[in-house]
Amino acid sequence: MNKIRVALIEDHDLTRIGVRTALQQKEEIEVVGEAANATEGWEMLKKIRPDIAIIDIGLPDKDGIELTKEIKSFSGIETQNIKVLILTLRDNKEAVLAAFAAGADSYCMKDIRFENLLEALRITHNGNSWIDPAIARIVLQQAQQTSLKQESNIRENSTSVNTYNRGQSDEIVDAYTLTERELEVLQLIVEGCSNAVIAERLYITVGTVKTHVRNILNKLCADDRTQAAVRALRSGLVG
Repeated sequence: MNKIRVALIEDHDLTRIGVRTALQQKEEIEVVGEAANATEGWEMLKKIRPDIAIIDIGLPDKDGIELTKEIKSFSGIETQNIKVLILTLRDNKEAVLAAFAAGADSYCMKDIRFENLLEALRITHNGNSWIDPAIARIVLQQAQQTSLKQESNIRENSTSVNTYNRGQSDEIVDAYTLTERELEVLQLIVEGCSNAVIAERLYITVGTVKTHVRNILNKLCADDRTQAAVRALRSGLVG
């Protein structure tokens, strides 16, 4: 089994040591490096090329979001495939949206349960995004505000009203065609659970979970689990 190679960039010693120690207990994870600031972290990443960089936003020399932007925009092969998981105490809208814009792959709060952090690493390593439910709600709030602005602008343009309303109503209809079981699965997706965890909690097989997830994505017109989670929160399907 190929291990997930992880690097930590965190200036708080106790936090960094705690995360490193916990991750080292898992056979699937290999902590390949760590740094206490962005400058050292950037040089480390180019040398060791981990699969995932866990980055704190509040670094002493440079904002972790700026470091993420450098990683994602760097044209050299050194950091080409490095995925970024933001691990932070900041849950304000500005920080979250800036992290999105910088190209971070996953977003977690530091009070996340360790099993959920592991799941976030697995999902991120597989090329998908994991968003902490607390952060997803912030994204939802922004999406709602954007939607209201769009609706206001569209109402001023009479030629666009019918098209907009039709698109909005289609999304709502599709959302409410979910079965009771699909809603249960969707709630667990929003909580960041893997297919295996969902199967265990609902006493069904992983294969059945995958079928439900596929149906949910189709009904919500979502490209992935993260988009489905945000749309579910936006529509009020889950809390």
